[in-house]
Amino acid sequence: MNAIARARLAHQHIERRERSTPGELVAALGAVQAQDYAGAKWSLGLRLDGATDADVERAIAERAIVRTWPMRGTLHFVAAEDARWMLALLSPRVLKAAARRHRELALDEATFAKAGELWAEALAGGAQRTREEMYELLQRAGISTAEQRGYHMLWRLAQEGVLCFGPPRGKQQTFVLLEEWVPAARPKAREEALAEVARRYFRTRGPATVQDFLWWTGLAAADAKAALSMVEGELERAVVEGQTYWSGRGGEARAEGPTRAHLLPGFDEFLLAYRDRSAALEERYAKRLHAGGGAFSPSVAVDGRIRGTWRRTIKRHSVTVEVAPFARWTKAEREAIAAAAERYGAFLGMPAQMVVSAGAQ
Repeated sequence: MNAIARARLAHQHIERRERSTPGELVAALGAVQAQDYAGAKWSLGLRLDGATDADVERAIAERAIVRTWPMRGTLHFVAAEDARWMLALLSPRVLKAAARRHRELALDEATFAKAGELWAEALAGGAQRTREEMYELLQRAGISTAEQRGYHMLWRLAQEGVLCFGPPRGKQQTFVLLEEWVPAARPKAREEALAEVARRYFRTRGPATVQDFLWWTGLAAADAKAALSMVEGELERAVVEGQTYWSGRGGEARAEGPTRAHLLPGFDEFLLAYRDRSAALEERYAKRLHAGGGAFSPSVAVDGRIRGTWRRTIKRHSVTVEVAPFARWTKAEREAIAAAAERYGAFLGMPAQMVVSAGAQ
């Protein structure tokens, strides 16, 4: 199974970094999970040579990439030209599944329509408003935002292609009108969209199974299988331990050589793009990353295997990367992890120091 994990390092552009800008990278990957904003920016930096946090922020401000909810009801970065067709393809099932929760919150179609009118008027002409400002508009109109009603209204209207995130205002995220923020693009017919989402997934997440693809997209099983059938002639097929895996052609994993390590953010696609994560993560360590709820801890990958966790502490002029191994690391592994910490510091534009958690080794 380690061969699968090492191949994923290459296909996901973690070790075979072939794209030069955040926009090109996100377009190749299809979508990058992004509910943790700082972590999502590093997910891109991890896959680009010499990229900085400022480069990713610039790509967002220049509208090359967009942050919205295109699949599974979860925030992702997508390329600007892909936002509309991905929402059209993948949102309907998510919205249908959310209908019960919306009824529980007394959110009916009239309420969604009124919120949409208020926000469209407030954002027209390129305006950008924070979440709190968006909620205040509703409150003034007599529409309660309590008990997550405000979040669900934002979420629903983003799923419908009305809103998306704009550039941050300081530490606050803003919202904008999608039709103004993202240039118009040719819509894709459903079959074309299904084929394209399958093509991008298996080219950049392979080796992966159809069950992994089903998990990542949230498509119905029949649609996921149909999408794979449309592009399987472009892919390589392998059977490992009785399971069929698909991946893009070429781009082989690197041969055995010096140890390499990577600091992965908590919601990185290297783990979360798959239903079955056992190729990279041993079951006995799973709760060290995901103890419950919706949070995932940042992880340390050594030659494709998750070997520990990490956290950062940013000071005025430096960043400390504190690592916690699952089991003792060799000298070569520690040196590779220290190099990964230096690379993370370079992304942030400051020196990095790695420390091992007290009592960990």
